[in-house]
Amino acid sequence: MIDLYTFGTPNGRKASVMLEEVGLPYAVHVVDIGKGDQFDPAFVAVNPNSKIPAIVDPDGPDGPPITVFESGAILVYLAEKTGSPMWPADPRQRYTVLQWLMFQMGGVGPMFGQANHFLKFAKEDVPYGKTRYHDEAKRLYGVLDRQLDDAAFLAGDYSIADVATYPWVARHDFHQVDLADYPAVARWFETISARPAVRRGMEVPK
Repeated sequence: MIDLYTFGTPNGRKASVMLEEVGLPYAVHVVDIGKGDQFDPAFVAVNPNSKIPAIVDPDGPDGPPITVFESGAILVYLAEKTGSPMWPADPRQRYTVLQWLMFQMGGVGPMFGQANHFLKFAKEDVPYGKTRYHDEAKRLYGVLDRQLDDAAFLAGDYSIADVATYPWVARHDFHQVDLADYPAVARWFETISARPAVRRGMEVPK
């Protein structure tokens, strides 16, 4: 059984959704980042960067246990471990998935996260931060919408790129974004929301 160290954030839910999608059994270890649990020495031993999620698989690729942190790396690891079509064997298809995964890791995650912070959680009003990251979030929603206007999913077929992006779009209200303004994203969001594995994974931790 895989040990999942997580909390109720978009990055944390990437891992739980993926574990549900590939059907691997896992045990949940809640790392309450609001209380600073991520800095506990026991968790730092799992992830030296003190971020969730992280996993420990007792059955690593070569036998001994393996620890994997960084949400994108976890998605790739779980897909490869299970031979999931969400990480295609065909090189061309795989690189299409990879580029949209990197788009999420380098753009959607950081920029939506900053929009979350300045629009909802900042302890003081910072108009520049609100405007900058709200505008960038809307720009990225536009990129997603144009891509999804021509494809059912980000890389054509359902993939780890969709698993990575969905939990961030699930917080569109935090970004002060109306999905009605991005109809292709709205259609994609509704389709993924209907997947039983996604519904289960989005409830982790309870």
